[in-house]
Amino acid sequence: MKIREILNLLGGKILCEGVSLDRDVYSACASDMMSDVLAFVKDQAVLITGLCNPQVIRTAEMMDMVCVVFVRGKVPDQTMIDLAQEKGITLIASPHRMFAACGLLYSAGLRA
Repeated sequence: MKIREILNLLGGKILCEGVSLDRDVYSACASDMMSDVLAFVKDQAVLITGLCNPQVIRTAEMMDMVCVVFVRGKVPDQTMIDLAQEKGITLIASPHRMFAACGLLYSAGLRA
């Protein structure tokens, strides 16, 4: 699935285009606990979260993720957006709740 498809499926808004929207991604994880992301995630390309702090960007960077989707209408501050741009991480804001966002992406073929 391309990041552009994720954007469209989730009715999202691009906050930062760190990588091409035509980049393919094959898996995702959803969590508001970055310790769980660090402990359990392997080979994930997209992080879905409602947490808005710089640790999200740092965690995504450490796990080689190329895209972070902020759910529940959350929007990170400019410091986080700048950090994501510097690290080449695409940021998307979606109005959906995490459960709905995961369901939409799973139904469209994106797996854990």
